[in-house]
Amino acid sequence: MNGQVKRTNDMLLQGLKPRIFNRLNKFSTRWVAELLAVLWSLRTTPSQATGYMPFFMVYGSEAILLIDLDYGAPRIRAYDEQRAKAFHEDAMYQLDEARNIALLHLAKFQ
Repeated sequence: MNGQVKRTNDMLLQGLKPRIFNRLNKFSTRWVAELLAVLWSLRTTPSQATGYMPFFMVYGSEAILLIDLDYGAPRIRAYDEQRAKAFHEDAMYQLDEARNIALLHLAKFQ
């Protein structure tokens, strides 16, 4: 498990360094403000090992990004509450299948 923790910490540091480094300013506390954005980016980026976003693996649906809301992406404009409920129920059934596929991808990746 220590390898997983080290890998995650390395990914967080990779995301934080370009956001907080400033030669003219001390950056000892700037990382706190940037941490949520870095975590969100890691959770909504498809994993090379599984092929799925961690967000999808937990919640069973794709994340809606703020830029999609700001610019009215087609999936936002076409949103219908009744269809969304039916789709969500179907997605919950398919989530187990997606997790099994992710396990196969992970095994092949390793």
